[in-house]
Parts: sequence; structure tokens; C-alpha cells
Amino acid sequence: MDPTKIRQKIRRFRILVIGRANAGKTTILQRVCNSRDNPEIYNGAGKKIDSAVLTASRERGEHDIENEMVFQSNPGFVFHDSRGFEAGGESEFIKVKEFIAARSKETKLENRLHAIWYCIPMDEASRSFTQAENKFFSQCDTGSIPVIVLFTKFDALYDVEFRKLRQEGKPRKDAKELAPKRAEDSFAKGQQLKFLKDVRWPPKCHVCLPDMDKDDADCGPLIERTAGTLDDEVVEQLFVSTQKTNLGLCMKYAAER
Repeated sequence: MDPTKIRQKIRRFRILVIGRANAGKTTILQRVCNSRDNPEIYNGAGKKIDSAVLTASRERGEHDIENEMVFQSNPGFVFHDSRGFEAGGESEFIKVKEFIAARSKETKLENRLHAIWYCIPMDEASRSFTQAENKFFSQCDTGSIPVIVLFTKFDALYDVEFRKLRQEGKPRKDAKELAPKRAEDSFAKGQQLKFLKDVRWPPKCHVCLPDMDKDDADCGPLIERTAGTLDDEVVEQLFVSTQKTNLGLCMKYAAER
């Protein structure tokens, strides 16, 4: 089916974003949607929610996972936020499971959940897996909905390796050049990936995202890995044609088809 016709028929690609506070979720979504603005929020009925109402709700600890986050720069993406889930509370976890189960059964493809991005920050205070992450990957069967783990703030590991290289006597310039590769090699053998291989419901894949706060941040690997997890060809075409940050992927997909 022609990608334009798919977008006209299905209209929106829907992603659930899970992760702790300060995991860099909003920054990544801004990069994916080529925006510096905050998203607009709509309720389940499609009515825009006033920012003052949202702020008041958050201050009271209230959050509705059904709310839709949309960036005007790319309204073809709809994001849902599992805010509060990172606390590991049972009621929040049940809401996430119920949301995933309900959205997977939607009759209209545009209302279904198409992918889950699970954000885990790699800055120093957050590298160990939390109770919420243990619970999700051991108890939450997402069925055909792919889960992609996003290791955010990955550049924090560059700093760790830079300090080690300096302690080993490497000049500052050499240490800076060597740190990223050494961080990637160390991470590949580390506890995070081992944990994800051993859980009951492992993710489809993972992606490491450094420097997402920089102007030249590259979210291309996230787009490519997400596209690669989509088994349904129509959903895959919808995703590839909706994203605007990786034109090479569009060209590659068109050539293969």
C-alpha cells in the first residue's frame, strides 16, 4: 500500500513512553519530532487540555495515561506517558498493564498502541534497575507490541571512561577520543544488557542515546531500531513515513519495496 494512503487511512503512529522522572523523555520526543516546543496535551476524547489544568493535576499527583501528547511539528506521532509508574506502585503498574492490553485490542489500527519506548537513564545516580523495571520486564506481557529500551544520557558513561583513561595516564585529547568507544565496549559486557537477556519478557531491542540535549543530536538509531521491530508491514510503513528525522530510512525502505 502507498505510504500516503496509509497515513490518510490510519493517520497516527502511537507510542507509549515509560521511564523515570528526569530520564530525558521529553528531550528525545522533541528530537524525534524536530521541535523545541513542549507537546500539546489532549484527553481521550480529543479535547485539548489547558496547561494550567495539567499543572494543577500534577501537583496533586494525578495523571491520566490516556492523555495524548502531540507535537505540532509532527502530529502524526501520538505519545502516551506513564508518569508515576517509575515509583513502582502496584496501582500505577496495573494501569500501565491495562492500558497496553486495552490498546492492543482496539479494532481501529490508528487507536492501537504500536510501540513502547522504555527509557532508562545512564547518569551516575540511575544506572541500577529499579523495582518498576524489574516488575515490568518480569510481569508485563506486551504481546505483539514491541518494546524498545532507550538507554538515555548515555554520554554520562563517556565521562566515566574519560576519567579512567586520564587516571591511566592518557593525555586529555586522547582520553576524550577513546572514551566513547570504551564506554560502548564496557556497556556491552555490563549488567544492564545481562539483566534484559535474563528477564521473562525481554525487549525486542535496545538503543543507546548520547547527547540528546545537543543541537546536533542524532536520533536516527532510535528510528531505525524501532522500524526494525515492527512485524506488521502496514504499521512499519506508517512509522517510516511518519518520521521526518531519517530521510535515508525512507529512501532505503522505498528501494526495498
